[in-house]
Amino acid sequence: MPMAKLFTLKSKIRCRICWFPAAAAGCAFAKAEIRGRGLVFRRAIAPEKQVVQAWVQQHFSHFWASEVEVAFSRQPVALWVAQEGQQLLGFACYDCTAKAFFGPTGVLEAARGRGIGKILLVKALESLREQGYVYGIIGGVGPADYYAKAVDARLIPGSDTHHVYQNLLRG
Repeated sequence: MPMAKLFTLKSKIRCRICWFPAAAAGCAFAKAEIRGRGLVFRRAIAPEKQVVQAWVQQHFSHFWASEVEVAFSRQPVALWVAQEGQQLLGFACYDCTAKAFFGPTGVLEAARGRGIGKILLVKALESLREQGYVYGIIGGVGPADYYAKAVDARLIPGSDTHHVYQNLLRG
């Protein structure tokens, strides 16, 4: 993986690297499980910016809401949403904190365990692939085992020091 070294230079906070064919393979099963449940997965559009940003701030954090704002500044919008009717269930950003970065992402607690997060993950990784990236970086990994199982993401050695978030202003 020669590209891994290149990406390691960009961020080193428990990062995982994902090779895109593994991501695509993992999505077919999740999509089949969800089909017929009335869920919609789609790229967000500009008129939804304030609604999505407020929802992310309410359910997750103001840091993530800031990254959502960056996602809406991209064209096309670098954010996928999952919804059921008018209810927003989850979101996934990419290319916001740094090039080729996946995240942040989140699913409402009540909607977890339905495969929604996995489909959002894969949609975002597919979007990175469409931009020409061969690998994606999952920065600031929380549930590392989840990503390893979902898309065969692998830890970047030494990614716990000198990372993009190390001097983040938290005030």
